[in-house]
Amino acid sequence: MRRLAARGAAGDAGEVAAPAADSSDSAQGRSPSSWRLIDLCAIWDAGVYLPSAAWNGASSGVARRRLNEAERLSTVREAQLKRLEVTRPRVLGSRERGRVPRMARQPPPPWVHAAFLLCLLSLGGAIEIPMDPSIQNELTQPPTITKQSVKDHIVDPRDNILIECEAKGNPAPSFHWTRNSRFFNIAKDPRVSMRRRSGTLVIDFRSGGRPEEYEGEYQCFARNKFGTALSNRIRLQVSKSPLWPKENLDPVVVQEGAPLTLQCNPPPGLPSPVIFWMSSSMEPITQDKRVSQGHNGDLYFSNVMLQDMQTDYSCNARFHFTHTIQQKNPFTLKVLTNHPYNDSSLRNHPDMYSARGVAERTPSFMYPQGTASSQMVLRGMDLLLECIASGVPTPDIAWYKKGGDLPSDKAKFENFNKALRITNVSEEDSGEYFCLASNKMGSIRHTISVRVKAAPYWLDEPKNLILAPGEDGRLVCRANGNPKPTVQWMVNGEPLQSAPPNPNREVAGDTIIFRDTQISSRAVYQCNTSNEHGYLLANAFVSVLDVPPRMLSPRNQLIRVILYNRTRLDCPFFGSPIPTLRWFKNGQGSNLDGGNYHVYENGSLEIKMIRKEDQGIYTCVATNILGKAENQVRLEVKDPTRIYRMPEDQVAKRGTTVQLECRVKHDPSLKLTVSWLKDDKPLYIGNRMKKEDDSLTIFGVAERDQGSYTCVASTELDQDLAKAYLTVLADQATPTNRLAALPKGRPDRPRDLELTDLAERSVRLTWIPGDDNNSPITDYVVQFEEDQFQPGVWHDHSKYPGSVNSAVLRLSPYVNYQFRVIAVNEVGSSHPSLPSERYRTSGAPPESNPGDVKGEGTRKNNMEITWTPMNATSAFGPNLRYIVKWRRRETREAWNNVTVWGSRYVVGQTPVYVPYEIRVQAENDFGKGPEPESVIGYSGEDLPSAPRRFRVRQPNLETINLEWDHPEHPNGIMIGYTLKYVAFNGTKVGKQIVENFSPNQTKFTVQRTDPVSRYRFTLSARTQVGSGEAVTEESPAPPNEATPTAAYTNNQADIATQGWFIGLMCAIALLVLILLIVCFIKRSRGGKYPVREKKDVPLGPEDPKEEDGSFDYSDEDNKPLQGSQTSLDGTIKQQESDDSLVDYGEGGEGQFNEDGSFIGQYTVKKDKEETEGNESSEATSPVNAIYSLA
Repeated sequence: MRRLAARGAAGDAGEVAAPAADSSDSAQGRSPSSWRLIDLCAIWDAGVYLPSAAWNGASSGVARRRLNEAERLSTVREAQLKRLEVTRPRVLGSRERGRVPRMARQPPPPWVHAAFLLCLLSLGGAIEIPMDPSIQNELTQPPTITKQSVKDHIVDPRDNILIECEAKGNPAPSFHWTRNSRFFNIAKDPRVSMRRRSGTLVIDFRSGGRPEEYEGEYQCFARNKFGTALSNRIRLQVSKSPLWPKENLDPVVVQEGAPLTLQCNPPPGLPSPVIFWMSSSMEPITQDKRVSQGHNGDLYFSNVMLQDMQTDYSCNARFHFTHTIQQKNPFTLKVLTNHPYNDSSLRNHPDMYSARGVAERTPSFMYPQGTASSQMVLRGMDLLLECIASGVPTPDIAWYKKGGDLPSDKAKFENFNKALRITNVSEEDSGEYFCLASNKMGSIRHTISVRVKAAPYWLDEPKNLILAPGEDGRLVCRANGNPKPTVQWMVNGEPLQSAPPNPNREVAGDTIIFRDTQISSRAVYQCNTSNEHGYLLANAFVSVLDVPPRMLSPRNQLIRVILYNRTRLDCPFFGSPIPTLRWFKNGQGSNLDGGNYHVYENGSLEIKMIRKEDQGIYTCVATNILGKAENQVRLEVKDPTRIYRMPEDQVAKRGTTVQLECRVKHDPSLKLTVSWLKDDKPLYIGNRMKKEDDSLTIFGVAERDQGSYTCVASTELDQDLAKAYLTVLADQATPTNRLAALPKGRPDRPRDLELTDLAERSVRLTWIPGDDNNSPITDYVVQFEEDQFQPGVWHDHSKYPGSVNSAVLRLSPYVNYQFRVIAVNEVGSSHPSLPSERYRTSGAPPESNPGDVKGEGTRKNNMEITWTPMNATSAFGPNLRYIVKWRRRETREAWNNVTVWGSRYVVGQTPVYVPYEIRVQAENDFGKGPEPESVIGYSGEDLPSAPRRFRVRQPNLETINLEWDHPEHPNGIMIGYTLKYVAFNGTKVGKQIVENFSPNQTKFTVQRTDPVSRYRFTLSARTQVGSGEAVTEESPAPPNEATPTAAYTNNQADIATQGWFIGLMCAIALLVLILLIVCFIKRSRGGKYPVREKKDVPLGPEDPKEEDGSFDYSDEDNKPLQGSQTSLDGTIKQQESDDSLVDYGEGGEGQFNEDGSFIGQYTVKKDKEETEGNESSEATSPVNAIYSLA
């Protein structure tokens, strides 16, 4: 079933009824009949105020008693810009809009013209006084030049001379002229007269006289008692078209293939004549890239051919004013050639010049001469560059600009590419251009340096200034040019320096500042800016008006509007100083502004959504220091027109009767009209049709009746539409199961969304279903969009069954809602409907607080508090913000708090990993949200300290047990431990192994793979920041049962505390002392000490590798003696040396350095025979030496 509804408006915001007829209306010829008010917002801007200096840069403040008026004056321009942006909405229904014919409008009364003129004045540069006679006769105005002749005024000597000068002012200005800067006495010259009520000069030559006698520079002065305005300096020149001098021209003899220039040299005319070349028989000269006319009027032949003799050449000059053509005596050519026969077949020869015996030549320039030239052009004019070249064959011309491209939008080529024209030249067009002439013999270029100068042009032209007494203002005259123009100010036509002093006036270069203006400050100021290329002259008057407020619209207007629409009430007014406008309803004392009302700077009152309670009488009051004025507007609110029972799609047999219903509800005070359309065109009601107020009946349906039928219900304010489709079947067709035979599709979008029953927290949304496209609608999804937090993003609001088309929507406070509806059937979802009107709910304090509050450290000395920001439906008011509170947990310290507009806050200078209580509370301009619950957060983590009591135990040769305690300062959440260990044997180090443990694990067992090597363990704790300080321990040395020193090696870390070890060390120290004494005695006696014989023998040969693959190791506690070799079982092999000691003590072996110091260590003697076999039998032991001494 196809449904469609739409509504339109017959007017804008409403209909304006005629004001009550009173004596003033009757006196002015106003008709009391009803007429529709033209939207004053379109023709009325801030011009409802007195046109003021705000448009002209005036008024930044007011002296003393005018402060309020000056502040409004300074915002007039901004108000006007805003006013332009706010267009008056049409009063349309909330359903689909349709066009409705407007009511006939009568010509508006005179006050509308006045309002319109004020609007133009406020928008335009020159401020005008309204043309309403009542205002025109009261307000004074200095003169303003409205029309004048051009600066360079060239006249036809056959006509009378007319020099225009028109001006206006109140009172009407008088005129006088100067000629060549001297007073021009019109009364003394009978040929000169001035038009009535005008300053236009007329010089009549019907009674004789020479126009040349009146050439010169003229200037018009328009004066009344408030000032004098000046015209431009008009230079009058009489057009001249002199005759060509008589001359006899000999034939021009030229060799075939040579270049040729035929000079025109026209007589100097005013203005310059238009030049063109023809034969003496008035046949035009054919031009191409070989033969063409230059810009100077000369005719150029790039190369002369024999066929050029077939005609003569005459230069013609056409003069503009006289419309005459003067012809110069023709040139005749005599071409010398090597091929005297002019064979036409050679003209199309591919090498015509060679065929005629003409020698080929490289190009050369005929104009301009040389390789470089320069040209100056004024800004805004056209630049014409020209290059004409000779050569055989005829050269081609190409144009380039150095350092850039030619301006494609302004550049065009003329005269067969020989000329380049750039229109509307600007400064960026300056630079070097070059033309390249080329043929097959070569090429040549010519460079043209272009300089762009500028006559003065306006940057800020002074504008008329209208002020109230006591206000400030300024006139600004800014111009640019090249060279920079100078600025000269005049007042009433005299230099400002010679004018009477004015204490309220200050000149600052290109600006005149007025302070505390008074009535006596009225004058006309002229700004003349000039340089060597021209001048600009502008008039701007300063007018001071003192006018009480005055209403410009009819009194007691009646405006009728449709319910729930937007409208604007206009109250145009006038006054100086600018009045302050206020609105009141039904005589109440409170000013209407805010909420559903908005007052614009121009005084218009906008009602955003009309309700029944808005009906009443509205009064606008305009006030300034001189008085006040008021006007009233009566507003009537009408119910919208609605089609509540729409026509439905029907399928009918041919010849049957069909009835289409259309029942309408409307405001009873408005006249209802119901009409029908067929296929969107007016339906002709014939004999087979019957139209009633609520239906259309078609008798004897025929095939031609098939189509769409639209019911249009309209009043003078709005309208509603509904559409249905009629399908006509032949007799044999069976329409019983029509839907089953038709294809199914997604539903059409719902239409005509309407908001009713507006409340603070709810609204009723009604819509018209779209066509279900043969698949019943199962659901409607209502979506909303708000324009504050996520404009343009639509959110699901609620879902309703497909059998309803109206629902009450629950709303959140302070949301500017806009709704749309999506229909769903088994095929899919429709396109979203057009959005509804916006509806903003009133504000309230938040009812909830942001969620997902967290406190986490991002550094070791801070804590970042974050939360999920609240959306538009939970903000409940403007200026949503968050109050963030925090304090250390389990302390009695006061809460810290800060207000945040975002969704995070960082607390600085916190201890490492300390718990905090955190609260985040929402707040808007209406109040605070509920008290939030506390959330526990932590400040930032740091690296943990080292694990405590790291212990390494070796119960057997296969395993090593590790134990440790948790770090004393975790500095965060422990996430585990990292153990790194490596096997080592002497200087050989194995591959490092890394193990990671959970934070609760404090034990670990290492399975040894090598019973001989030792292990070094490094353990550290980890937090999220990383691994902390590490502790390192080593495993005990491997046990050896064959040596008595096993206990020592078994627990190397505790050997230094054993008593026997301390005694042994003391004995060794005593022995070393004795040996030193003996050595000293032996030396002093001259005896030979065995060490001296062997001191050059290396003491430290490299250790041979063991065959079993084990490796040597050494550390600070067990370092092998220099010159010894250590096996894997700890036995030290003696190197071959005569300086070795005999076995000492418990199988221990040792050595002395050459200086006698002890460097040995106790080891286990593994193979004594092998060791002794390696020793020298000839060595004398120091111990034996001691025994021998004994």
